[in-house]
Amino acid sequence: MSQIDIRRVQAADHAAWLPLWQAYLRFYDTQLPDAVSTSTWQRLLDRNEPTHSALAWQDGKAVGMVNFIYHRSNWSIESSCYLQDLFVDAAQRGAGVGRKLIEFVYTTAKAEGCCKVHWLTHETNATAIALYERIAERPGFIQFRKGL
Repeated sequence: MSQIDIRRVQAADHAAWLPLWQAYLRFYDTQLPDAVSTSTWQRLLDRNEPTHSALAWQDGKAVGMVNFIYHRSNWSIESSCYLQDLFVDAAQRGAGVGRKLIEFVYTTAKAEGCCKVHWLTHETNATAIALYERIAERPGFIQFRKGL
């Protein structure tokens, strides 16, 4: 297997990011209006926004994506980092790409002064949960939400 390189997205990466974003949405059986995806991409590139993205590259092809958001917390002075979206191309799963993307977020968030990285996954995502239990703690909280 050739080397995996992780780097933040740049404007020229849209054609590489978009198919991974769309595959991620399909994985979770959801659809978003094109305007939301366009807005998300614009935010990822805007230095004034707290949301960021990185791609995993192998042999010149993007094989994984992570989107993350820095935010304040009432439980600490430092900011936290919410790892919102993580996706690895199905052909690359199990090869360490997801772990490298998460470790990139850990390193980046720490450099930005964050005190923690946190995320969610669906309870049926057993493959991802197996990885997450090796590289993070499971605090036991249950998510509740109501669309407005």
